[in-house]
Amino acid sequence: MSNKNLIFDLDGTLWDPRATVIKIWNEVLNKHQLIEKDLKPEDMNPYMGLLADNILKDIVPGISDQRVHNILSEIVQHENKTLRIHGGILYEGVSETLKNSAKNHRLFIVSNCQDGYIESFLDFYHFNDLFTDIESYGRTKKPKAENIRLIMERNDLSPENSVYVGDTQTDYESAKANNLPFIFCKYGFGKLDTSEYQPSISKFSDMELHI
Repeated sequence: MSNKNLIFDLDGTLWDPRATVIKIWNEVLNKHQLIEKDLKPEDMNPYMGLLADNILKDIVPGISDQRVHNILSEIVQHENKTLRIHGGILYEGVSETLKNSAKNHRLFIVSNCQDGYIESFLDFYHFNDLFTDIESYGRTKKPKAENIRLIMERNDLSPENSVYVGDTQTDYESAKANNLPFIFCKYGFGKLDTSEYQPSISKFSDMELHI
């Protein structure tokens, strides 16, 4: 491959935020008496990469749309502040690989997270100068495939010299919807329906072998 433009998912691709995020979810959900026992970090695995509305509706069956909105507003406010201070767990090799890749490639992030979440990640690790552009569901209210398209249109990217890097089936399908090559992160939270998908990487630094 010869990809000058690298578009990344965030959770399960660049970092693992579960330990920080789960404390906030437990705090808010317990405050509103919506759970009987605390959630554990691993309880979030099936939800990583999904929209927060759908996550909350699955955790609290029958919750009204209005209450979902109110609860998530509270969670989001706490998450963005806390992640800027405490961060998450950066996967091994991410910092070095991103800095090395940024010398010869343009870097982007497209995630299904809330507005301000990617910014918290960039601020905590001082990565702002490495990335050309970012987009999130929280800002546009559009699905990942459309947000990838927005990034490509804004920055004049073409499928011939770009690639999407992610860890879930949604990431794969969103990349294919834009005719983008895809690199699957096997170490992340998701699985692909095609178990032997290639190229797949077992650690982030291996990405350099495919760009």
